[in-house]
Amino acid sequence: MHHHGYLWTGPKQRFDDEALRRPPPPHVPPEGSRPELVQRHREVKAEFRLVDLPPLETAYWLLKPEKLIRGTWEEPKEAAEWLGERLVEYAPRFGSEADRDHTRLAVIVGSAAERLGWGGDVSHGCYLERPAFLSLALVCCSPNRAAPQLVCPSSGFGSDRRLGTALH
Repeated sequence: MHHHGYLWTGPKQRFDDEALRRPPPPHVPPEGSRPELVQRHREVKAEFRLVDLPPLETAYWLLKPEKLIRGTWEEPKEAAEWLGERLVEYAPRFGSEADRDHTRLAVIVGSAAERLGWGGDVSHGCYLERPAFLSLALVCCSPNRAAPQLVCPSSGFGSDRRLGTALH
C-alpha cells in the first residue's frame, strides 16, 4: 500500500459546485427530461475525471489524472508530514486564528498518520482569506479501503516514479 497527496486551493464558489465534485450518476436522465438537466449530466460526465476540484468522497481522487498527485509515500508518517508542511505553509492565510494554532495542527498531523496506518483516507479543508478554500487529501492506494475497485492513477508507480517526493 502507498499514499498519494492532493492539494487544491481556489475560490469558495468553485469549491461549492458539488455537481463537479461527485461522479455522474450511472444512468442518463430519462427521455423527456428538461434539456438543462440532460446538458448538465453530459458536462459532469465529461468533466468529473478531469476537473481539479476535490471530490466529495476522498477515494475518488484516484479517478483523477496523475498530474494532480502532489506526492507519493509508502509510509503513513511521511505522508502525514507532508500534510503538516502544507498546513504550516498555508497557516498565515487561514481565515480563523484558532485554525493557526500549532498544537491543533500537530494533532491533525498525528491523527492523519494514525488513520493512514490502518488504511483510511484523510481529508482536511479550511477557509483561507475570503472567499478562498484549501483542500488537502491523503489517499490510500492499492487498494483503497473505501473503494478497492479503484486502480492507482500513477502509471509509473513502482518503476520510474520516486516515492517520498512531493511537489508543491
